[in-house]
Amino acid sequence: MSYNAITRRGAVLALLGAGACGFTPALAPNGLAFALRNRTDVIAPNTVFGFAIRSQLVDRLGPANAPAYTLSVSLDEALDEAALSQAGDTLRYNVVGAAGYVLTAMDGTEIASGKVESFTSFAATGSTVATQAAATDAIGRLMIILGDMIVARLMLVDVPQ
Repeated sequence: MSYNAITRRGAVLALLGAGACGFTPALAPNGLAFALRNRTDVIAPNTVFGFAIRSQLVDRLGPANAPAYTLSVSLDEALDEAALSQAGDTLRYNVVGAAGYVLTAMDGTEIASGKVESFTSFAATGSTVATQAAATDAIGRLMIILGDMIVARLMLVDVPQ
C-alpha cells in the first residue's frame, strides 16, 4: 500500500470521527459563524481607520437586519519608520495596528472580548502623491487583516442563539 493511500485513508477516518462526535464546521449552515450573520451591529471609531474596519466586519458578518448582538471595536494605530537611507531619509514605513473588540448580547451580557494586532508596510519612495496613495492602501490592508482576525476569533465563540 502506498503512502498516499494511507494518508487519504487516515484523512477519511479523521473526518468520519469528527462527524460522529457532533463536530459542525463553523461555516456550515448551522455553524457558529451563522449565529452572528446579519445579526451583529458593528460599532467602530469615527475615523478613517474605524470606517475601514467597520466596512470589513460588515462585509464578513453581513448587515444587521435584526441585531441580536453588538460588536464594539476600539483601535490603536502607529506609523513607524522601517527603513532609512544612508542620508537619513525614510524609505519605508510600517503601519502598526491593534483592535480591541467586545461582543455583547442586546441585554448587555458580554459574550466575547479580545485584542488582535498586525501591521502592514508601504514604500515612501517616489512622489508625495504616490507615498500618500501607498499609505492609504496600507491602512486599508491593515483594517482588512484586523477585521478578518476578529471574525476568525468570533467563529470560535459559542454564541447563544
